Amino acid sequence: MYAVIKTGGKQYRVQQGDVLRVEKLDAEVGKKVTFDDVLMLGEGANIKVGAGVAKATVSAVVTDAGRDRKIVVFKKKRRKNYRLTQGHRQDYTQVQITDVAATGAATTKAAPKAAPKAEAKPKAKAKAKAAPKKAEAKPKTAVKAKAAPKKAAARPAAKKSAAKAKKAGEE
Repeated sequence: MYAVIKTGGKQYRVQQGDVLRVEKLDAEVGKKVTFDDVLMLGEGANIKVGAGVAKATVSAVVTDAGRDRKIVVFKKKRRKNYRLTQGHRQDYTQVQITDVAATGAATTKAAPKAAPKAEAKPKAKAKAKAAPKKAEAKPKTAVKAKAAPKKAAARPAAKKSAAKAKKAGEE
């Protein structure tokens, strides 16, 4: 039997006997740790998620704790004389999975049936939203038509002022 657990903001697929590194936990080496945040349980075609794994737990023993290798972070902005070098070492806890306990009951084979109903509703909303956009486009074209005559009226005024300037220069 395998399980998908969530710890340290990450998800891990585990089964009995697995050794994995997780984000730092508040536990000493040799102590027992229990992961209550189980997202999925599975064994072959029998998969449990959601309410089916509400009470499931995964037990593990801490085998090691330490710091990972150093990562170099280098930032640069060209032509700005900006260079920044930083280093980072992430803390980790290494655990060995000892037991995957499934105390939940319901399986979720009904979930795919509910999904098509949810997909049908957004399509109807998308069509309803598309119609007002076409109606909004018509007033925009009317605004453009009004703007064109204003520009045409401004041009003759500019020509008249240029003609007046020439006459003033002649006199």
